[in-house]
Amino acid sequence: MHPSDAIRGRRSQLLAGRRVVIGISGSIAAIETPRIVRELLRHGAEVQAVMTKDALGIITSEALRFATGRPPITELTGDVEHVRNLGPGPGRADLLLLAPATANTLSKVAQGIDDTPVTTFASIALGGGVPVLVAPAMHEDMTRNPAVAQNLRRLEEMGVAFIPPIVEEGEAKLATPEVIAAHVLHRLARGAWSGRKVVIIGGSTSEPLDDVRSLTNEGSGLLAVNLAAQAFFRGASVEAWLGALRVPVPLFLSPRRFTTLEDLRGLVKKEAKILREADAVLVPAALSDFTLKKQEGKIPSLQEKLVLELAKAEKLLPELRHLAKAPTLLIGFKLEAGLSPRALQERAWVYLQSTGCDALVANERKSMGGPDSEVYLVRREGKIHPYNGTKDVVAGRLLDDLGQDLAPR
Repeated sequence: MHPSDAIRGRRSQLLAGRRVVIGISGSIAAIETPRIVRELLRHGAEVQAVMTKDALGIITSEALRFATGRPPITELTGDVEHVRNLGPGPGRADLLLLAPATANTLSKVAQGIDDTPVTTFASIALGGGVPVLVAPAMHEDMTRNPAVAQNLRRLEEMGVAFIPPIVEEGEAKLATPEVIAAHVLHRLARGAWSGRKVVIIGGSTSEPLDDVRSLTNEGSGLLAVNLAAQAFFRGASVEAWLGALRVPVPLFLSPRRFTTLEDLRGLVKKEAKILREADAVLVPAALSDFTLKKQEGKIPSLQEKLVLELAKAEKLLPELRHLAKAPTLLIGFKLEAGLSPRALQERAWVYLQSTGCDALVANERKSMGGPDSEVYLVRREGKIHPYNGTKDVVAGRLLDDLGQDLAPR
């Protein structure tokens, strides 16, 4: 077994049966392409590399042969490699990924110039309707070159999609392999969530006690971040509204942030239109059940005793249900501590009836803040579905099952 086969599908099967051609041009970022390829393989893809002569001066063909499990295409021959891979008929690839894409290669593609294997592959893809996804890598000043900027706009008008580079140190650097793979997954998604609008409300709220202290909880926000990522992988347009987190947010997400419960209520009111137009709203947030009046300044540390007066906070889910009416799918989350699975499910059922949610995800305190989760999906009609595993796996399985509940398009 080739090492490329050993890792295929390790992360997911979302790209199983999909073929991706990766076009590599002469940027120093070409050294990252084996990592990009391996990330695509971990989601189940088959990958074929095609390289320019300049790319071969930076990374060897053997490195790409090892990464993909097949020889890269470095020149076009009588086998018409561009037609066999991207032309009509059986075996046609599902996507052309240009990564890294230099200003030179992108400008040639925009003007229909075919003088390297990569530009010829791009020409036939654009002419034949094969999706083209571009991960640029160039000096930042090049992106401001009016001619290059015009060519990038021209490519967008042709339907080419771009993966934003990392702009730092005067460079528009190649996006990370994880971000590139996420955009490939998003572009090739074909399931129930593809093209849907999803709002994920997650993370913890924090209620200020004074100017330096606050009351919060032990939630990490990991399940919320994983739900947002998995929804993006499945082709959804994702709005991630996130409070305090103990985990990083993937660069392919653009979250809106809130701190207090009042902040979140303000965001809900401001963006009510987004909620009304959403296909689904999922709320794995650890929201405050109690609020308190903030004291100005810093409460003196020398006090022997401090008594806090907490006021019960109004629940957010009924407000979300009022804005996101059916057929929008509203999924609540309920955390309990010290309950048996049976008692947890019963508590979730009672809570579900009072919130107007379509389904509720219940979990125990023991999974809070950790990498794994054991949850129960409780549907309104009484069906209960258990899930356990790492939170990214649980998030994916939840979405796959909830996709069946989405309203017809």
